[in-house]
Amino acid sequence: MMRALGYHRLISMESFRTPNFGLVAEILIWLVERYEPQTDIPTEVDTESDRIFFIKAVAQFMATKAHIKLNTKRLYQADGYAVKEMLKITTVLYSAMKTMQMTLGDQNEEDNSKFKFDLSSRISDLKAARQLASDVTSKGASLYDLLGKEVELREMRTAAIARPLEINETEKALRAAIKEVLESVEKTKDMLGNVVSDEASLDAKIEKKKQELERVRKRLQALKSVRPAFMDEYEKIEEELQKQYETYVEKFRNLCFLESQLDEYHKLEQERFELQEAENTMRMMQNKVREEEGDQMRSSLKDEDSDMDVPEDEGSDSDMEEIRPSKPRPTRNGIMAGRGARFTGNMQGGDSDETEDSEIDGDEDDEDDDEGEEEEEESKELEDDSLEGPMSRGARISRGGMKPPLLEESNNDF
Repeated sequence: MMRALGYHRLISMESFRTPNFGLVAEILIWLVERYEPQTDIPTEVDTESDRIFFIKAVAQFMATKAHIKLNTKRLYQADGYAVKEMLKITTVLYSAMKTMQMTLGDQNEEDNSKFKFDLSSRISDLKAARQLASDVTSKGASLYDLLGKEVELREMRTAAIARPLEINETEKALRAAIKEVLESVEKTKDMLGNVVSDEASLDAKIEKKKQELERVRKRLQALKSVRPAFMDEYEKIEEELQKQYETYVEKFRNLCFLESQLDEYHKLEQERFELQEAENTMRMMQNKVREEEGDQMRSSLKDEDSDMDVPEDEGSDSDMEEIRPSKPRPTRNGIMAGRGARFTGNMQGGDSDETEDSEIDGDEDDEDDDEGEEEEEESKELEDDSLEGPMSRGARISRGGMKPPLLEESNNDF
């Protein structure tokens, strides 16, 4: 029936000699989908609960849809009894297919232009025909051999028929057969008696084991009810152990925290040390740069002093000393004269002093700025002296040297 319904594999009854739940589940799923392709049946059968749920779902589906009552216990056994339950479903489907084939056959007979041959439904017939052909061949060979012995067997059969029947031998054979049957019956009775005695001995052993089990259970209950002598000490030690463990956990937590704080402190110290090293390095580089700049300034000043020296071939030192006057140093009066200030005074005491103080106080505020400008002018004059000749320098010195006497006279006026 499964082959006729179009099942994809062959099914042998040998597969159900032992429980085969996997095959039973596969067949049931196929039958349910064949009956209604849109149904949703769980297919997981790995655990015991999944298998029970699967059997219940299939039985409920077939009872509600096809009105077929299935024995779930037999289906769960997955043996020959499960095959009988599955036949209820396959019979309905097979009869429906046969009915449909009959209607199709009637239509094919009415319509001679179409012919359909279903080979899948004839596979079993082909196998049966092949088996019959092999049986006929083997039977014919054995019959041929027996017919070859017919000549000898005919003589023996004729002699046995011609010989008169001896009642004593027949009775003796019958008595021997009866005796054998009685002996077998006695052996069977002895075996039954042994079975009864074995059953009684097994019952006695079971009863003895039950009594022993009951005694052991009572002993266990007694041991559970009795408190051991060392239990108090054990509980006390257990409490102390719990306290020690809590203390250990607290100390371990504190130790971890302190270690983390120490690591952070070391990290900060390392960063501070690196920053200090960088600052020291920067300071050393700045000092070095300053020293180099000082060396360059001193070297440039030495070069300027060497340029200001007069060669011997242009004149004697006495001549140059006469021509070159002493370099005037910048004073407060000189700075004021350089800025174009004019001082006037008289011989009166009070008014002149007040005007002098006011003018001098007004000029003292600009003293610092004028000193920087005077230094720049002196550096420029030194450069010009190095470039010009000795005569021009002498003339410039003479012209510049005319101002200090005026300043001195103005001071004398004050």
